[in-house]
Amino acid sequence: MAVQHEAVRLTNEAKPDLVVITGDFVCHSQLYLDALTEVVSGFDAPVVCSLGNHDYWSGAGEVRRALHRAGALVLDNAHSVLELGHQRLQVLGLDDAYTGHADRERALRGLRKDLPVIALSHIGEEADGLWAGGVPLVLSGHTHAGQVTLARLHELAVGRIAGHRYVHGLYGTRALPPDDSRSTRGALYVGAGIGAAVLPLRLGERGRREIALFELGVTPGSFDEHHGEQPPLVGRTPKESKLYARAAAVVKKHQKREKRHARRARRLARRTDSE
Repeated sequence: MAVQHEAVRLTNEAKPDLVVITGDFVCHSQLYLDALTEVVSGFDAPVVCSLGNHDYWSGAGEVRRALHRAGALVLDNAHSVLELGHQRLQVLGLDDAYTGHADRERALRGLRKDLPVIALSHIGEEADGLWAGGVPLVLSGHTHAGQVTLARLHELAVGRIAGHRYVHGLYGTRALPPDDSRSTRGALYVGAGIGAAVLPLRLGERGRREIALFELGVTPGSFDEHHGEQPPLVGRTPKESKLYARAAAVVKKHQKREKRHARRARRLARRTDSE
């Protein structure tokens, strides 16, 4: 929790107009939902979120409610217009693609062309389709930058083995296209996040915990950046069987939780009857 609160402190110290978080608020349970509400409530700026695969594995409805209690806006295949500093910005949230909940067509429907837009997507590979839909900047997470980045192990584990094209940092291009109406170009930033999964450690410069700050409307190259634009990895599109298995895992975990809740309710009922 000390790390979580420090992340909030550093964020508030930067005085952002908007805070965006791209999913995986919990890991494998609902034990810390009150703590999640406490942490997210600590941001001074408005907070907009999209959900990740771990949120769905642990219970997306419960995670959403915890975020709502904190005052955050959760965008599930939807977009909203925010007024920040007397300027309007569209923020689009694509639901988690890893577990099969992303609906890009629905998320893009009604998007205004006369207002700037950024998108949140837990999975970075969704950026290609969002660029084609007119979104020039996508912010993602999921990979934790690989967590162990010594000797480029993150590119081996998350890239070659897991099949991700986008592992950490800035991809695509922020250069203005010659013809906006026909361009599918855009930029993606995959953040390292501040948590961990599978292995409770982070090693290497690229695997460090990270809060990423963005200055919208500033010409690239106007100031030094920690990560420059880089080419994507080869990547690998998941098979239909893999996508089905991921979606089925969400249903299976939900059914297990329902059975646990039912058992607890029966035990409580028996205890009440005996009293």
